Amino acid sequence: MNPIRILVVDDHQLFIEGLTALLNATSETAVVGEAATGQEAITQATAVAPDVILMDIHMPDMNGVEATRRILKTNPHVGIIMLTMLEDDASVFAAMRAGARGYLLKGSNHSEMLQTIRAVAQGQALFGPAIARRIMHFFQIGSQLTGPSAPAEPFPDLTERERELLALIAQGKNNSEIADILVISPKTVRNHITSIFSKLQVADRAEAIVKARDAGLENWERG
Repeated sequence: MNPIRILVVDDHQLFIEGLTALLNATSETAVVGEAATGQEAITQATAVAPDVILMDIHMPDMNGVEATRRILKTNPHVGIIMLTMLEDDASVFAAMRAGARGYLLKGSNHSEMLQTIRAVAQGQALFGPAIARRIMHFFQIGSQLTGPSAPAEPFPDLTERERELLALIAQGKNNSEIADILVISPKTVRNHITSIFSKLQVADRAEAIVKARDAGLENWERG
């Protein structure tokens, strides 16, 4: 049987080297490519034709969720597993909406990782035990607190802070004003805006404002 062809995407070279050595040590898997940015991942996904991509979420030019969306548009057969230090609900569900079929924490053991890779390579979806428990807990709590008729939170891919910041953009605030209101640095504001644009798939502030106002975010008031 041919080994499962894997593309590893992460902006930390030491992590890539360690993971590559681990995966190449078994006959079941073979690392056929590496990428350090989201854009490189998109290019490599076409160039090396992997069966499975292990995708980091936070990278310099484009986050893993957006890279996943773009890759699956042209390579829908590829199985993508989000491999990250994060285990917050927003990251899990953003990855699922983007089309990822697996989500593992970087601290996962070798057997758990191989089990997920095998399942995803066979066309299944498998989220590790820790993540599966979080998903079940999320829906259990949600059904108890919100009920079936509760309105959906706008832009669920965004974190609460990103949603606050988008609301201020919709209200016409500039970066300096936003920094003052949220008591954060202008650099942090810029970083959040980059992430918001990527998650909303918009090119500029004007497009983001249109989407935010359509969702009624301009009426948001900070508690």
